[in-house]
Amino acid sequence: MPLSPSIERTPLHTRRVTCQGYERADGLWDIEGHITDEKHYAFDNDWRGTIEPGQFLHEMWIRLTVDDTLTVRAVEVATDNSPFAHCPAILPNFQRLVGLRIATGWTNAVKMRLGRTEGCTHLVELLGPVATTAFQTLAPVLTARRTGKAGPPPVLNTCHVMASEGPVVKRWFPEHYTGPADGEQTQD
Repeated sequence: MPLSPSIERTPLHTRRVTCQGYERADGLWDIEGHITDEKHYAFDNDWRGTIEPGQFLHEMWIRLTVDDTLTVRAVEVATDNSPFAHCPAILPNFQRLVGLRIATGWTNAVKMRLGRTEGCTHLVELLGPVATTAFQTLAPVLTARRTGKAGPPPVLNTCHVMASEGPVVKRWFPEHYTGPADGEQTQD
């Protein structure tokens, strides 16, 4: 169900975030994020002159190359458009992500390496949906590949629906189900 209709309004700003996941021929995975910001009115910028509607104020890209454990093996970043000439100077700092694993604590680890003046706010924000896209890209493929192998599926206990005591795990991964047995009473 979409949002309810709004009262009359004027569009001022559009941010678009697009993320895509790819399986590479060498066994690694590329996860790419692209972020754009666009104003719906013309305005002057000290470095770029007048920015017209349809021109991006921000246009930035990031590619994380990860392995099957979601460990970052390589990083590539690009800033095509920014409001300040100095913005791209921070891009080399994103190499600090190499060796990090996309898992619990990812956001804090990113902020430790690239927070505040050590990174670009927009690219750091983009790393959240990029991490989610990495998980969404790898989890189904790796789960299918591990059928019949020991160990829990990578999605186990990653969200409410995949809780080990929940109905989805009971149905899809019964060997990892930890909830009450059929007919067993639970304590309140």
